[in-house]
Amino acid sequence: MTATENDTPARGSSGPDARLLQHHLVAPGTWCIDTGLYRPGHTACYLIADGAELAFIDSGSANNVPGLLTLLSELDCHPEQVRYVMPTHVHLDHAGGAGALMAACPNATLVTHPRGTPHLIDPARLQAGATAVYGEAEFQRTFGNLVPVPAERVQAAEHEQTFTLGSRRIRFADTPGHANHHGCFLDERSGLWFTGDTFGLSYREFDNDGQPLMLATTTPVAFDPDAWLSSLDDLLAAMPTGMCLTHYGRVDHPVQLAGQLRSNILAHAEIALAEEANGEDGRAERLQHAVAQLLLDLAQAHQPAIDRAKAHELLALDIELNAQGLHIWLKRRAKAAAQATP
Repeated sequence: MTATENDTPARGSSGPDARLLQHHLVAPGTWCIDTGLYRPGHTACYLIADGAELAFIDSGSANNVPGLLTLLSELDCHPEQVRYVMPTHVHLDHAGGAGALMAACPNATLVTHPRGTPHLIDPARLQAGATAVYGEAEFQRTFGNLVPVPAERVQAAEHEQTFTLGSRRIRFADTPGHANHHGCFLDERSGLWFTGDTFGLSYREFDNDGQPLMLATTTPVAFDPDAWLSSLDDLLAAMPTGMCLTHYGRVDHPVQLAGQLRSNILAHAEIALAEEANGEDGRAERLQHAVAQLLLDLAQAHQPAIDRAKAHELLALDIELNAQGLHIWLKRRAKAAAQATP
Protein backbone atom coordinates (compact mmCIF):
# COMPACT_ATOMS: atom_id res chain seq x y z
CA MET A 1 0.00 0.00 0.00
CA THR A 2 1.10 3.59 -0.47
CA ALA A 3 0.88 6.69 1.68
CA THR A 4 -1.82 9.24 1.01
CA GLU A 5 -1.26 12.98 1.27
CA ASN A 6 -4.10 13.57 3.72
CA ASP A 7 -3.69 14.01 7.45
CA THR A 8 -6.26 11.81 9.19
CA PRO A 9 -7.36 11.37 12.81
CA ALA A 10 -6.01 8.55 14.93
CA ARG A 11 -7.56 5.14 14.39
CA GLY A 12 -5.43 2.93 16.58
CA SER A 13 -2.25 2.41 18.56
CA SER A 14 1.06 0.63 18.10
CA GLY A 15 1.52 0.23 21.85
CA PRO A 16 0.50 1.62 25.21
CA ASP A 17 2.49 4.85 24.75
CA ALA A 18 1.69 5.37 21.07
CA ARG A 19 0.00 8.64 20.14
CA LEU A 20 -0.52 10.06 16.70
CA LEU A 21 2.23 12.66 16.35
CA GLN A 22 1.43 16.05 14.86
CA HIS A 23 2.50 16.14 11.22
CA HIS A 24 2.06 18.12 8.04
CA LEU A 25 3.13 17.97 4.41
CA VAL A 26 6.17 19.96 3.38
CA ALA A 27 6.17 18.62 -0.21
CA PRO A 28 4.22 15.93 -2.05
CA GLY A 29 4.86 12.63 -0.30
CA THR A 30 6.97 14.28 2.41
CA TRP A 31 5.86 14.91 5.99
CA CYS A 32 7.36 16.92 8.83
CA ILE A 33 6.61 15.05 12.06
CA ASP A 34 6.71 16.72 15.48
CA THR A 35 8.37 14.17 17.78
CA GLY A 36 7.22 16.11 20.86
CA LEU A 37 10.72 16.17 22.33
CA TYR A 38 11.16 19.00 24.89
CA ARG A 39 8.08 20.89 23.66
CA PRO A 40 5.81 21.06 20.61
CA GLY A 41 7.53 22.62 17.62
CA HIS A 42 11.05 21.91 18.87
CA THR A 43 12.24 18.65 17.27
CA ALA A 44 11.10 17.13 13.98
CA CYS A 45 11.84 14.10 11.92
CA TYR A 46 10.73 13.57 8.32
CA LEU A 47 9.02 10.82 6.36
CA ILE A 48 9.39 10.50 2.59
CA ALA A 49 7.10 8.14 0.68
CA ASP A 50 7.54 7.10 -2.94
CA GLY A 51 5.50 4.25 -4.33
CA ALA A 52 5.68 1.44 -1.80
CA GLU A 53 8.94 2.62 -0.24
CA LEU A 54 9.49 4.90 2.76
CA ALA A 55 12.42 6.65 4.40
CA PHE A 56 12.69 8.34 7.78
CA ILE A 57 15.22 11.16 8.08
CA ASP A 58 16.14 11.56 11.74
CA SER A 59 14.04 9.70 14.29
CA GLY A 60 13.72 11.72 17.47
CA SER A 61 14.06 9.65 20.65
CA ALA A 62 13.13 6.05 21.35
CA ASN A 63 10.14 7.31 23.32
CA ASN A 64 8.43 8.68 20.20
CA VAL A 65 8.95 5.60 18.01
CA PRO A 66 5.53 4.12 18.92
CA GLY A 67 4.01 7.36 17.68
CA LEU A 68 5.91 7.07 14.39
CA LEU A 69 4.54 3.56 13.91
CA THR A 70 1.02 4.78 14.63
CA LEU A 71 1.50 7.50 12.03
CA LEU A 72 2.52 4.90 9.44
CA SER A 73 -0.76 3.09 10.10
CA GLU A 74 -2.69 6.33 9.71
CA LEU A 75 -1.05 6.86 6.32
CA ASP A 76 -2.03 3.30 5.26
CA CYS A 77 1.60 2.25 5.35
CA HIS A 78 3.44 -0.55 7.13
CA PRO A 79 6.83 -0.76 8.89
CA GLU A 80 7.89 -3.36 6.29
CA GLN A 81 7.80 -0.60 3.65
CA VAL A 82 10.51 1.45 5.37
CA ARG A 83 13.61 1.09 3.22
CA TYR A 84 15.86 3.58 5.02
CA VAL A 85 16.33 5.19 8.41
CA MET A 86 18.69 8.12 7.82
CA PRO A 87 19.94 10.01 10.90
CA THR A 88 21.79 13.21 10.02
CA HIS A 89 24.07 12.61 13.04
CA VAL A 90 24.03 10.67 16.29
CA HIS A 91 23.02 13.39 18.77
CA LEU A 92 20.14 11.89 20.69
CA ASP A 93 17.46 14.34 19.55
CA HIS A 94 18.21 13.17 16.00
CA ALA A 95 19.14 9.50 16.34
CA GLY A 96 18.13 8.38 19.83
CA GLY A 97 15.22 6.44 18.36
CA ALA A 98 17.07 5.04 15.34
CA GLY A 99 17.70 1.62 16.90
CA ALA A 100 14.13 1.19 18.12
CA LEU A 101 12.79 2.28 14.74
CA MET A 102 15.10 -0.13 12.92
CA ALA A 103 13.95 -2.98 15.20
CA ALA A 104 10.35 -2.25 14.18
CA CYS A 105 11.13 -1.96 10.44
CA PRO A 106 12.60 -5.32 9.39
CA ASN A 107 13.48 -4.35 5.80
CA ALA A 108 15.16 -1.04 6.58
CA THR A 109 18.83 -0.12 6.23
CA LEU A 110 20.28 2.54 8.49
CA VAL A 111 22.30 5.11 6.51
CA THR A 112 24.42 7.76 8.22
CA HIS A 113 27.84 9.38 8.32
CA PRO A 114 30.77 6.93 8.62
CA ARG A 115 31.88 8.53 11.90
CA GLY A 116 28.42 7.96 13.34
CA THR A 117 27.85 4.32 12.44
CA PRO A 118 29.91 2.79 15.30
CA HIS A 119 27.83 4.69 17.88
CA LEU A 120 24.57 3.33 16.50
CA ILE A 121 25.87 -0.22 16.24
CA ASP A 122 27.02 0.00 19.86
CA PRO A 123 25.32 2.94 21.62
CA ALA A 124 26.64 2.04 25.09
CA ARG A 125 29.00 5.03 25.23
CA LEU A 126 26.29 7.40 24.01
CA GLN A 127 23.89 6.18 26.67
CA ALA A 128 26.47 6.20 29.45
CA GLY A 129 27.61 9.72 28.61
CA ALA A 130 24.09 11.10 28.39
CA THR A 131 23.01 9.31 31.56
CA ALA A 132 25.95 10.87 33.40
CA VAL A 133 24.75 14.31 32.30
CA TYR A 134 21.00 13.89 32.81
CA GLY A 135 20.79 11.20 35.50
CA GLU A 136 19.12 7.85 34.87
CA ALA A 137 15.55 8.93 35.56
CA GLU A 138 15.70 12.08 33.41
CA PHE A 139 17.50 10.23 30.61
CA GLN A 140 14.78 7.58 30.50
CA ARG A 141 12.02 10.18 30.63
CA THR A 142 13.52 12.22 27.81
CA PHE A 143 15.13 9.65 25.52
CA GLY A 144 14.34 6.06 26.57
CA ASN A 145 16.74 3.19 25.95
CA LEU A 146 19.13 3.29 23.01
CA VAL A 147 18.73 0.11 20.97
CA PRO A 148 21.77 -1.26 19.09
CA VAL A 149 21.46 -1.70 15.33
CA PRO A 150 22.97 -4.92 13.87
CA ALA A 151 26.11 -4.04 11.92
CA GLU A 152 24.88 -5.87 8.82
CA ARG A 153 21.92 -3.46 8.62
CA VAL A 154 24.06 -0.31 8.75
CA GLN A 155 25.56 1.46 5.73
CA ALA A 156 28.12 4.25 6.04
CA ALA A 157 27.29 6.92 3.47
CA GLU A 158 30.00 8.56 1.39
CA HIS A 159 29.95 12.18 0.29
CA GLU A 160 27.73 12.61 -2.80
CA GLN A 161 26.50 9.00 -2.61
CA THR A 162 22.89 8.54 -3.77
CA PHE A 163 20.23 6.16 -2.53
CA THR A 164 17.17 5.07 -4.51
CA LEU A 165 13.75 5.38 -2.88
CA GLY A 166 11.00 4.33 -5.28
CA SER A 167 11.59 6.59 -8.29
CA ARG A 168 13.47 9.22 -6.25
CA ARG A 169 17.14 9.68 -5.53
CA ILE A 170 18.33 10.85 -2.13
CA ARG A 171 21.84 12.28 -2.06
CA PHE A 172 24.09 12.37 1.00
CA ALA A 173 26.53 15.21 1.73
CA ASP A 174 29.24 15.25 4.39
CA THR A 175 28.57 18.53 6.24
CA PRO A 176 30.87 19.06 9.25
CA GLY A 177 30.70 22.19 11.37
CA HIS A 178 28.01 21.50 13.93
CA ALA A 179 29.44 18.00 14.39
CA ASN A 180 32.26 16.19 12.63
CA HIS A 181 29.94 13.25 11.91
CA HIS A 182 27.13 15.33 10.42
CA GLY A 183 25.58 14.70 7.02
CA CYS A 184 22.60 16.12 5.14
CA PHE A 185 20.23 14.40 2.70
CA LEU A 186 18.90 15.95 -0.52
CA ASP A 187 15.67 14.71 -2.11
CA GLU A 188 16.58 15.39 -5.72
CA ARG A 189 12.92 15.40 -6.81
CA SER A 190 11.64 18.06 -4.42
CA GLY A 191 14.95 19.92 -4.15
CA LEU A 192 14.71 19.86 -0.36
CA TRP A 193 17.72 19.38 1.88
CA PHE A 194 17.10 17.64 5.18
CA THR A 195 19.67 19.50 7.17
CA GLY A 196 19.67 18.22 10.75
CA ASP A 197 21.54 21.06 12.48
CA THR A 198 23.76 22.21 9.60
CA PHE A 199 21.30 24.89 8.47
CA GLY A 200 20.87 25.97 12.06
CA LEU A 201 17.64 26.17 14.02
CA SER A 202 14.55 28.29 13.45
CA TYR A 203 11.57 28.04 15.75
CA ARG A 204 8.24 29.03 14.27
CA GLU A 205 7.34 31.17 17.31
CA PHE A 206 9.92 33.73 16.14
CA ASP A 207 8.62 34.03 12.57
CA ASN A 208 7.65 37.59 11.67
CA ASP A 209 5.48 38.18 8.60
CA GLY A 210 6.60 34.81 7.28
CA GLN A 211 10.29 35.57 7.78
CA PRO A 212 12.18 33.05 9.96
CA LEU A 213 14.93 33.79 12.45
CA MET A 214 18.00 31.62 11.76
CA LEU A 215 20.30 30.77 14.65
CA ALA A 216 23.40 28.60 14.97
CA THR A 217 23.48 25.62 17.27
CA THR A 218 26.98 25.09 18.68
CA THR A 219 26.05 22.08 20.82
CA PRO A 220 29.08 20.16 22.16
CA VAL A 221 31.45 18.75 21.15
CA ALA A 222 32.73 19.53 17.66
CA PHE A 223 31.87 23.12 16.71
CA ASP A 224 34.06 24.17 13.77
CA PRO A 225 33.01 27.51 12.25
CA ASP A 226 35.28 27.32 9.20
CA ALA A 227 34.08 23.84 8.28
CA TRP A 228 30.50 24.91 8.90
CA LEU A 229 30.70 27.86 6.50
CA SER A 230 32.14 25.55 3.86
CA SER A 231 29.30 23.07 4.44
CA LEU A 232 26.76 25.84 3.82
CA ASP A 233 28.45 26.54 0.47
CA ASP A 234 28.08 22.87 -0.44
CA LEU A 235 24.37 22.84 0.40
CA LEU A 236 23.62 26.00 -1.56
CA ALA A 237 25.55 24.74 -4.59
CA ALA A 238 22.70 22.27 -5.19
CA MET A 239 20.30 25.25 -5.65
CA PRO A 240 17.74 23.82 -3.23
CA THR A 241 14.11 24.85 -3.10
CA GLY A 242 14.11 24.80 0.69
CA MET A 243 15.65 23.42 3.87
CA CYS A 244 13.95 21.00 6.24
CA LEU A 245 15.33 21.60 9.73
CA THR A 246 15.12 19.24 12.65
CA HIS A 247 14.59 22.37 14.79
CA TYR A 248 12.11 23.13 13.18
CA GLY A 249 10.29 22.57 9.90
CA ARG A 250 10.72 23.75 6.34
CA VAL A 251 12.18 27.17 5.54
CA ASP A 252 12.44 28.64 2.05
CA HIS A 253 14.69 31.16 0.26
CA PRO A 254 17.83 29.39 1.54
CA VAL A 255 20.34 31.73 -0.07
CA GLN A 256 18.85 34.72 1.77
CA LEU A 257 18.62 32.81 5.04
CA ALA A 258 22.17 31.48 4.77
CA GLY A 259 23.54 35.00 5.15
CA GLN A 260 21.73 35.39 8.46
CA LEU A 261 22.99 32.00 9.65
CA ARG A 262 26.58 32.74 8.62
CA SER A 263 26.51 35.93 10.65
CA ASN A 264 25.25 34.04 13.68
CA ILE A 265 27.92 31.33 13.38
CA LEU A 266 30.60 34.03 13.25
CA ALA A 267 29.03 35.89 16.17
CA HIS A 268 29.24 32.75 18.29
CA ALA A 269 32.87 32.27 17.29
CA GLU A 270 33.63 35.91 18.22
CA ILE A 271 32.09 35.40 21.68
CA ALA A 272 34.39 32.45 22.26
CA LEU A 273 37.52 34.10 20.89
CA ALA A 274 36.94 37.13 23.11
CA GLU A 275 37.24 34.72 26.05
CA GLU A 276 40.42 33.07 24.83
CA ALA A 277 42.79 35.35 26.75
CA ASN A 278 40.81 35.02 29.98
CA GLY A 279 41.24 32.34 32.59
CA GLU A 280 39.01 29.31 33.07
CA ASP A 281 37.59 30.67 36.31
CA GLY A 282 34.08 31.91 35.57
CA ARG A 283 34.40 31.22 31.83
CA ALA A 284 31.33 28.97 31.61
CA GLU A 285 29.14 31.62 33.21
CA ARG A 286 30.56 34.42 31.02
CA LEU A 287 29.99 32.41 27.87
CA GLN A 288 26.43 31.58 28.84
CA HIS A 289 25.68 35.22 29.61
CA ALA A 290 27.15 36.37 26.27
CA VAL A 291 25.30 33.72 24.27
CA ALA A 292 22.05 34.61 26.03
CA GLN A 293 22.55 38.30 25.19
CA LEU A 294 23.25 37.46 21.55
CA LEU A 295 20.29 35.14 21.01
CA LEU A 296 17.75 37.12 23.02
CA ASP A 297 18.70 40.42 21.40
CA LEU A 298 18.30 38.84 17.95
CA ALA A 299 15.01 37.20 18.89
CA GLN A 300 13.52 40.43 20.21
CA ALA A 301 14.74 42.46 17.24
CA HIS A 302 13.26 39.93 14.80
CA GLN A 303 9.98 39.31 16.62
CA PRO A 304 9.14 42.18 19.02
CA ALA A 305 5.80 40.54 19.89
CA ILE A 306 7.65 38.01 22.06
CA ASP A 307 8.90 39.52 25.30
CA ARG A 308 12.37 38.72 26.61
CA ALA A 309 11.15 36.32 29.29
CA LYS A 310 9.22 34.26 26.76
CA ALA A 311 12.14 34.32 24.32
CA HIS A 312 14.41 33.07 27.09
CA GLU A 313 11.96 30.27 27.88
CA LEU A 314 11.96 29.14 24.23
CA LEU A 315 15.75 29.40 23.84
CA ALA A 316 16.92 28.32 27.31
CA LEU A 317 18.18 24.89 26.24
CA ASP A 318 19.96 26.31 23.18
CA ILE A 319 21.63 29.04 25.24
CA GLU A 320 23.00 26.45 27.65
CA LEU A 321 24.16 24.01 24.99
CA ASN A 322 25.65 26.68 22.72
CA ALA A 323 27.70 28.05 25.62
CA GLN A 324 28.91 24.55 26.48
CA GLY A 325 29.89 23.98 22.87
CA LEU A 326 31.93 27.18 22.74
CA HIS A 327 33.65 26.28 26.01
CA ILE A 328 34.72 22.92 24.60
CA TRP A 329 35.86 24.58 21.35
CA LEU A 330 38.16 26.85 23.34
CA LYS A 331 39.59 23.84 25.18
CA ARG A 332 40.27 22.11 21.86
CA ARG A 333 41.97 25.24 20.50
CA ALA A 334 44.14 25.49 23.62
CA LYS A 335 45.12 21.83 23.37
CA ALA A 336 46.01 22.19 19.68
CA ALA A 337 48.10 25.30 20.42
CA ALA A 338 49.96 23.51 23.21
CA GLN A 339 50.71 20.55 20.95
CA ALA A 340 52.00 22.86 18.23
CA THR A 341 54.43 24.60 20.60
CA PRO A 342 57.98 23.15 20.32
